[in-house]
Amino acid sequence: MRIEAYNQVQSVYQTQKTRQVQKTNATSHVADQISISSFGKDLQIAKAALAKTPDMREDLVAEVKKQVQNNEYNVSTESFADKLLAKFQQGLV
Repeated sequence: MRIEAYNQVQSVYQTQKTRQVQKTNATSHVADQISISSFGKDLQIAKAALAKTPDMREDLVAEVKKQVQNNEYNVSTESFADKLLAKFQQGLV
C-alpha cells in the first residue's frame, strides 16, 4: 500500500472542497405574501353564510310545538319504519 498515492489523491479532492463561497452584502427585502385559492374564498363565503343563519328554524319548531300541545301531531309508523329501514340499509344507523 502506497501512502504517497493516497495523499496525492486527497490533495486533488481538497482543492475542490476548499473553494470559498462569496458572501453578498446586499440583502433583499422580501415581503411575505399569501394567496387564497378560489376554493378557499368559497369556503369563507359559506362559513360566513352559516354563521348568519339560526341554529333552529323557529317557524317550523313553533308549528310542531303547537301540534304537540293540541294533540294533533301524528307520526305515521309505516313512514317512520320505512325511513328507518332505508337509513339502516345505507349504513347510517
